Amino acid sequence: MSNSIRGIMALFFVGVVGACAQPTQEEYIVVEPEPISTEPTYTGKYK
Repeated sequence: MSNSIRGIMALFFVGVVGACAQPTQEEYIVVEPEPISTEPTYTGKYK
C-alpha cells in the first residue's frame, strides 16, 4: 500500500477509537466554608 493510504487508514482508526471511547464523568466536590472569625460576646464591663 502507498503511504497516503496508510496515513488515511491510521487517521480513520484514530477517529473510530476516539468516537467509541467512554465519556469521562466529572466529580463534583462541595466544600463547606468555615467562619473566618467568631463574633465577640459581651462579658460585662470588666473581664
